[in-house]
Amino acid sequence: MGTQNMEALRTPYFMVDEKRLVRNLKILKETSERAGCKILLAQKAFSMYTVYPLMRKYLAGTTASGLYEAKLGAGYFGGETHIFSPAYREDEFEEILKYADDLVFNSPVQVKRFGPRAKDAGKLIGLRVNPECSTQDGHEIYDPCAFGSRLGTTLANFDESILPLLDGLHFHTLCEQNSDALEVTVQAFEEKFGKYLYGMKWLNLGGGHHITREDYDIERLIRIVKQLREKYHVEVYLEPGEAAVLNAGFLVSRVLETVKNGIDIAILDTSAACHMPDVLEMPYRPPVRDSGQPQEKEYTYRLGGPTCLAGDVIGDYSFDRPLVPGDLVIFEDMALYTMVKTNTFNGMPLPSIAYRDAAGEISIVKTFGYEDFRMRLS
Repeated sequence: MGTQNMEALRTPYFMVDEKRLVRNLKILKETSERAGCKILLAQKAFSMYTVYPLMRKYLAGTTASGLYEAKLGAGYFGGETHIFSPAYREDEFEEILKYADDLVFNSPVQVKRFGPRAKDAGKLIGLRVNPECSTQDGHEIYDPCAFGSRLGTTLANFDESILPLLDGLHFHTLCEQNSDALEVTVQAFEEKFGKYLYGMKWLNLGGGHHITREDYDIERLIRIVKQLREKYHVEVYLEPGEAAVLNAGFLVSRVLETVKNGIDIAILDTSAACHMPDVLEMPYRPPVRDSGQPQEKEYTYRLGGPTCLAGDVIGDYSFDRPLVPGDLVIFEDMALYTMVKTNTFNGMPLPSIAYRDAAGEISIVKTFGYEDFRMRLS
């Protein structure tokens, strides 16, 4: 189906653009080669396995947060499969060992409980540490260094008796940040945990690196990675999720109706609560094609979803002309943390998933229906 038929597709649907995806992947591959590190796809941000064979040409493997992601990464992506969980389940651990190559544990207690079995199975194991260095501003929901965080072992809780079991250390503290934040974090990490890294095999710097963003300082990142490699003689891993698909996807929706209550309101066939929950969780205002800030253009609308949730509101946007039922509204940068978080609250259908290849041809990869809603209930 060609791009000229885009309007004919039933909305809402996600669409991933191959040209934009490859642009990101080329940047990541070049960065990894210049820095001498390995970059993995964090599947928690993007798990569209249809494009895994393409991504595998540029990335070293995947990271997982549990059994199902590990199984997906090993089965459809290949390469290295890494996994981290705040706490592993006994009834899943043997199956995890079938798929994961590197297992990262959240605490010394977990290392003692599961580490020997992982080592006996020939796996590499590591500990996630918390350098207690917060560099985020306004995204506490995504801040692993926030007070009371359950993620990572602090220095006060580090148990040196597990060192013989460890092949590496892992930290993840960033969210949509530049390499200056990484530099600050690495300094805090080295001060607390650097002495333990000598003799280990790898160091994982986690995700949150916005490497493919236009203003990202790649040269600083490369310098940091090289310094760590040379100082500790370890393999260095990065596991970005957003950077792999930044600005490579869209959520295409349609206006169902317009109403007025103090302001003009456009009710769309897509939902913040069901199709882009980060809008409510973070919160943030997703970009909309050909729109402006409220009052910037002549016609301002509050965009909302069709669910019964009063707060199912995406945000206020302005347009050059009035919105009418049937108009397309295209949300940009919608590949990351969208498809992986969709839900069927209120009986909302899941958006279809489309793909635009390098030649501009659009194909529908998957559609969903009533059974996808019903099968989650009993």
